Amino acid sequence: MTATRPSLDDLEKRDDFVRRHIGPGDPQTQAMLDTLGLESMDALIDQTIPKNIRMDRGLDLPPVRSERMTLSDLRRMAGRNKVFVNMIGMGYYGTILPNVILRNVLEDPGWYTAYTPYQPEVSQGRLEALLNYQQMITDLTGLEIANASLLDEATAAAEAMAMSHRVSKKKGTNAFFVDRDVHPQTLSVVETRARSMGFDVIVGDPLDNLDTSNLFGLLIQYPGSGGEIRDIQPVIEKAQADKVLVTVAADILSLALLTPPGEMGADIAVGSTQRFGVPMGFGGPHAAYFATKDAHKRQMPGRIIGVSVDSAGNQALRMALQTREQHIRREKATSNVCTSQVLLAVIAGFYGVYHGPDGIHRIASRVHRMASILAEGLKRSGAELVTEHFFDTITVRSRGQAERLAAKAREAGINIRVIDSDHVGISVDESTKRANIVALWEVFKTGASKDLSIEALDAEVSDFLPENLKRASGYMAHPVFNLYHGETEMLRYIRWLRDKDVTLNRAMIPLGSCTMKLNATTQMIPVTWRDFSHLHPFAPEDQTQGYQQLFEELETQLCEITGYDAMSLQPNAGSQGEYAGLLAIKKYHEANGDMDRDICLIPASAHGTNPASAAMAGMKVVVVACDESGNVDVEDLKVQAEKHSANLAALMVTYPSTHGVFEEAIRDICDLIHEHGGQVYMDGANLNAMVGLVRPGDIGSDVSHLNLHKTFCIPHGGGGPGMGPIGVKSHLAPFLSGHPMIPGLNPAEGDAGTIGPVSAAPWGSASILPITWCYVAAMGAEGLTQATKQAILSANYIAHRLADYYPILYVGKQGRVAHECIIDLRPLTDASGITVDDVAKRLVDYGFHAPTMSFPVPGTLMIEPTESEAKRELDRFCDAMIQIHAEIKDVEEGRADKENNLLSNAPHTHKLLLDGAWEHPYSKEEAFFPLSSLREDKFWPPVGRVDNVHGDRNLVCSCPPMSAYMEAEAAE
Repeated sequence: MTATRPSLDDLEKRDDFVRRHIGPGDPQTQAMLDTLGLESMDALIDQTIPKNIRMDRGLDLPPVRSERMTLSDLRRMAGRNKVFVNMIGMGYYGTILPNVILRNVLEDPGWYTAYTPYQPEVSQGRLEALLNYQQMITDLTGLEIANASLLDEATAAAEAMAMSHRVSKKKGTNAFFVDRDVHPQTLSVVETRARSMGFDVIVGDPLDNLDTSNLFGLLIQYPGSGGEIRDIQPVIEKAQADKVLVTVAADILSLALLTPPGEMGADIAVGSTQRFGVPMGFGGPHAAYFATKDAHKRQMPGRIIGVSVDSAGNQALRMALQTREQHIRREKATSNVCTSQVLLAVIAGFYGVYHGPDGIHRIASRVHRMASILAEGLKRSGAELVTEHFFDTITVRSRGQAERLAAKAREAGINIRVIDSDHVGISVDESTKRANIVALWEVFKTGASKDLSIEALDAEVSDFLPENLKRASGYMAHPVFNLYHGETEMLRYIRWLRDKDVTLNRAMIPLGSCTMKLNATTQMIPVTWRDFSHLHPFAPEDQTQGYQQLFEELETQLCEITGYDAMSLQPNAGSQGEYAGLLAIKKYHEANGDMDRDICLIPASAHGTNPASAAMAGMKVVVVACDESGNVDVEDLKVQAEKHSANLAALMVTYPSTHGVFEEAIRDICDLIHEHGGQVYMDGANLNAMVGLVRPGDIGSDVSHLNLHKTFCIPHGGGGPGMGPIGVKSHLAPFLSGHPMIPGLNPAEGDAGTIGPVSAAPWGSASILPITWCYVAAMGAEGLTQATKQAILSANYIAHRLADYYPILYVGKQGRVAHECIIDLRPLTDASGITVDDVAKRLVDYGFHAPTMSFPVPGTLMIEPTESEAKRELDRFCDAMIQIHAEIKDVEEGRADKENNLLSNAPHTHKLLLDGAWEHPYSKEEAFFPLSSLREDKFWPPVGRVDNVHGDRNLVCSCPPMSAYMEAEAAE
């Protein structure tokens, strides 16, 4: 019998992206279905998702593309962008990323696929890189403590305003003063935040007889957005004499040459580290820095990396002061920020390590020298400089010719800043070439290059820094900034740190609610393309047509996937998406005259950022109970909705629920809120269980944020970058985020339009949006739907395999979970004394990152396998958990010591291998190789269990002495 010859379509389909993204192949999928006693995937979905919310059609998306075609189409799109020499400034600058960092950090999945370092024992490499970053920031700012990054400079300034109000000892004040020479995007984001928090923003010149009587805080730009360097110390002293906290937004590179804010007495310093090797990327992602005085450390937003010790007394790092995390403090959190920009902070920190203090000083000096030569040449050509003292930016009076000069500069391939009709700004950066300086002379005066010589001016011109503000103190003296200036040493240092972490290129990361799925190489490739990475966020629109096409297509696709009518790509984190969505709801009510609608109902099981975001948006949180099955208690919801009907603004609900189940009553819940005049905010954290099967916009939701770093494959980057666009129904579309630099999106205050910007850049972290575009393009409608089904199957397969050993806490009506399951360790803890922490640390010995601990229920583990993990990896994880159950039973039944056992002592480091005094009642074989598969590939944790209490009681957030590194290196 002749075999059927496959068609060309069949042959091409067998090599598609979908097959490689979804871990289990057809035979594995069938084996998993057989284990569950199911005939088909559709049978599982019927048992899992209520029929009344299921889509009745497939997704209407463009035809699926091959990987090659995806990149080819995107390359053509990127080619529509025009990369000019950008000398616009405003906090965004050309920079040179050392290739050793580009190849071995930004392009290395060992760095970009890591998760937030909640499990420090498997995160020591990235924690050390972040500690280096913190040390660099404290050194350059002259302040005592810094966090491990925030989202961007503008939101860091807004966080500084909020913190100033919290710590202010000047009661009854409600006004925040902003220097009129701050970057306009910073002012606008601060104003957005101030409106929602009930603060008044006063804009003016802080050096012009500042009235501090009604102020709690003050923000100054240093150097100013227009480039001028002014002595701000008298202003700081005057403000602080009246108990006003002072924040200085400082250019981090300029601080290599200028007196740092801390030495002038500033309370807080904020800014961007973008120019430390991170491409502009049309606005992001970039790591903002935040530094303050030690006295304010417990009020500082974001994460702080601290030094502690492990169970053997050796140095270990961890995230310090974790009690400030939002899932604990909820609406009383200091901020709703739950991600930062870890990958970008790591890059900036490595930039500092590689260049060292001498290199940073040389780069800053060259930038200033080039700016000085440019300025002097312009003066000699007859141009009128407004700036007297500057670092890298000058303002030139153009007397009504600003647009003409900018157009002439564009003809030379250069973008400069149009400040107003009478002024242009020019910024020099690390990437500025001599030819760019000459070209600008010609822009202002034809033939100027014949009369001017860079070499001659270099010999004649002194600097333009104020003598009394030149930096006299040293910085970055720690050995870590002075050891790795050769590429060989740097390469090895990066590798040494990377190998201390568990990332997706080593093992499954089964974190519930965090969706640690494959970040495919094809999707990551465009991130470093010059046509995407080298654009300034305020470049003229005709130079950014490729990005505009990308945004339009991505917005359309995301609306189709979610059922919403409009999409804002601006929020650069899920937390900012929550905030923006709630502000849109608030603005909608105000536009309808419902000024008193300020109650936000939030289920007790909600993500911790939900109540924090609601509080930040100026809403009052009312908690709704959950029933014994973990679902929203509909009866209590009815009571609360009726009680607060006149003031009800919104319900925030996660769907599928936080506990991993499709609640049957979701349509009724949405209808109930609408009946009482409220809006439904659906947290998009669990969208990976819905794509292609359920659209939140179809089942009653009015707005959702989408975690692109979860469902849509942007890497977590060790705790950031993230993206949190929001989708809205048509009635909320007029209130989406605007931006002061985009014409038509900046209505006057009080208009019933945009809520204002929530991020510094108009489209947030634009340079990582190609990742999501590639994912949707290469998966197509069927692939996206298949991925959702597989994610649900994998979660149910794990739940089934573990159910005989650990109770599955919540299931739907037909016994199924959604895309994640919660296993309950509390009965085992009660019987044996072994805690959820013990299990999490023991998993390290098996080579796994722990699932989500104690959320949403204390004493449990929430497991999400995603669609990307093959059955073999799922089984490997289940085998580990089953073996751990046996180890717990040994303790429970007296075969193992209650205190000195495999779990209580976990994780077991390689240092113990050569320890002559093995003082445990179990063998090294049991400790290190509990499963035979570990002999093939073993992750050796670099530290033992980290002592959290010691770290908080002895808070050290800067680099330890070099002896500690030498000891660690010797141990390796």
